[in-house]
Amino acid sequence: MSARNRVSSLLPDFPWDTIASVKAKAATHPGGIVDLSVGTPVDPVDPLIRTALSSASAVPGYPATHGTPELRAAAVDALKRRYGITGLDPASVLPAIGTKELIAGLPRLLGLGADDLVVIPEVAYPTYEVGALFAGAQIVRADGLTQLGPQTPALMFVNSPSNPTGRVLGVDHLRKVVEFARERDVVIASDECYLGLTWEGRAVSILDPEVCAGDHTNLLAVHSLSKTSNLAGYRAGFVAGDPALVTELLEVRKHAGMMVPFPIQAAMTAALSDDTHEAQQRERYRVRREVLRKALEQAGFRIDHSEAGLYLWSTRGEACRTTLDWLADRGILAAPGDFYGPTGTEHVRIALTATDERIAAAAERLTAAA
Repeated sequence: MSARNRVSSLLPDFPWDTIASVKAKAATHPGGIVDLSVGTPVDPVDPLIRTALSSASAVPGYPATHGTPELRAAAVDALKRRYGITGLDPASVLPAIGTKELIAGLPRLLGLGADDLVVIPEVAYPTYEVGALFAGAQIVRADGLTQLGPQTPALMFVNSPSNPTGRVLGVDHLRKVVEFARERDVVIASDECYLGLTWEGRAVSILDPEVCAGDHTNLLAVHSLSKTSNLAGYRAGFVAGDPALVTELLEVRKHAGMMVPFPIQAAMTAALSDDTHEAQQRERYRVRREVLRKALEQAGFRIDHSEAGLYLWSTRGEACRTTLDWLADRGILAAPGDFYGPTGTEHVRIALTATDERIAAAAERLTAAA
């Protein structure tokens, strides 16, 4: 295969490959590794969702790319009930094969190329950058609109609550982003996968009437069922917002066969229609967060932001890879902040996604180190 055909050459090293040796070191701990590096669910899928999945397993035909009417209606109802989003038509909802797939493909699906600018947060989920690289677009990291000066991006990724920092953007900030989008005809893709896991203050959607006054033009909100419904293995997400943009995405995805399997759509419908399991899972994470936060602070860590989400953005005031080694000596694996951008080099991202027993083990080891 010639070098010019190697798409991988356009991309950075896969971040998780760079911590293999640290993971091996942590795994040698007599009490076993406590892996807090990846935000993957560990709690079982609710029986309500599994029943819905099973009930649709005999359907033999192709699923609709647009999703079933029941799924789209359930998404609209859930967004209104859980987050106060109004004025959304079910036609403006589009299921995705996990939100990572959607984010990675979004710049290309929107037709962006070498002449287009994509804005991503200064400390950001790596897939925003990967999506822009796939499209061959230009990239700038910026947390404030003034940093862009006269430039007019084609696409801007917003992430509140943030992965990895847990930072929450206020209503006023998001309003300014929407005003900017309207003035310069910029598409805003708001990654809201952690909106249901807000611990301090209030997090709002880009589609919230307080933010956009009910006008969804150029606005896309990306939602995942991986977090509070534990459906990471199902690859279940969706995007909602501007009817014209959703229609464009739908048309392209139909040609590419980007269809969410019908049983998964049934499971998503059940998950979006029930808030009890989500509240129960949220409480599990709240308890784990309190245990880990206390232990980290006792061990000399400072926790920044982290008002929401599944992570504690933590620092010992040193290079993140040094902190990674310190944690590995205690059998704990975290994600280094340099995964997420050049300004994250003194932080580590510590996930809440481990069993109660493993969280307790991590807390005990951290407290012993204090």
